[in-house]
Amino acid sequence: MKIGITADHAGFEKKEELKQLLKDNKYSFEDFGAFSYDATDDYSDIIIPLAKAISEGKIERGIAICGSGVGVSIAANKFSGVRATLITENYSAHQGVEHDNMNLMCLGGRVIGSALIWELTETFLNATFHEEERFKRRLNKVLEIEKNNFKEIN
Repeated sequence: MKIGITADHAGFEKKEELKQLLKDNKYSFEDFGAFSYDATDDYSDIIIPLAKAISEGKIERGIAICGSGVGVSIAANKFSGVRATLITENYSAHQGVEHDNMNLMCLGGRVIGSALIWELTETFLNATFHEEERFKRRLNKVLEIEKNNFKEIN
């Protein structure tokens, strides 16, 4: 699985900790930045490379960290094919993948601690989309909304 990670200044320290844990646990990943702490960077800029890579199919799963996780989630969902969600607990970390085919987990570096970030990461990365008809039907409706540029569908 191709994994990408990114963070703005508010999530930079947590991203660096996560990188080490991913390495220690033999995960292969690509760091999309920030590559150094910059107190003036913006989540809306920092999410673009990772969201674009997911949209283009170059990355299968991504993890984005900003202060609350909200900003990167909002910005990432502007990219076609990106299903980004703010995650704060374990159930949603796996259920979002299993039922909704979530491909970008957004975390709040100022909201949750390193141990929980690692627990959520493992849960997210180990989950798989359930190929049941009801989940595929629902996902296809979401993809149709995206395809029609958010026009009403019936």
